[in-house]
Amino acid sequence: MSQTPVLAGKRVAILVEEEFEDRELAGPLEALRAAGATVVIVGPTAGTTFTGKRGHAVVTSDLAAGAARAKAFDALVIPGGHAPDKMRMRHAMVDLARDMMEAGKPVAAICHGPSLLISANALRGRTLTCWPSIAIDVKNAGGRYVDKPVAVDGNLITSRKPDDVPVFVEAIVRALS
Repeated sequence: MSQTPVLAGKRVAILVEEEFEDRELAGPLEALRAAGATVVIVGPTAGTTFTGKRGHAVVTSDLAAGAARAKAFDALVIPGGHAPDKMRMRHAMVDLARDMMEAGKPVAAICHGPSLLISANALRGRTLTCWPSIAIDVKNAGGRYVDKPVAVDGNLITSRKPDDVPVFVEAIVRALS
């Protein structure tokens, strides 16, 4: 008898913009789908193709951020690279991240991903990790920076870099299980 996948029935949004870090989007996408989750790629527009900054990963957005609502998802993943700097200029992406944080749903951000959460004013009093160059921005936004592969503070899951993707994904799956 086959087992039901651990994340069957769960819906996860992964944000995308140009120049995302390839492994930080592709790793969670593949692992969450393998665990049975329905993964929706949310971009500035639907049906747009995006290429990772290293050219290894290519994804097409399923849904425009303006049409995405927190109530439709169980979790949100924010990959790093240069994409979060573009995402934070898109009000719909900032709003979705803030709404997910306020709803207490798992929000997972890796590398430069927490910069979107800075724009969402969602880090005050939270403990998190990130790419070292934005640690000062996290502190200035009221967050407590720690340098470790994964940090979990309530519904907030963060990691530093592509090498942390395996433990990052494990923490997301645990939060959704």
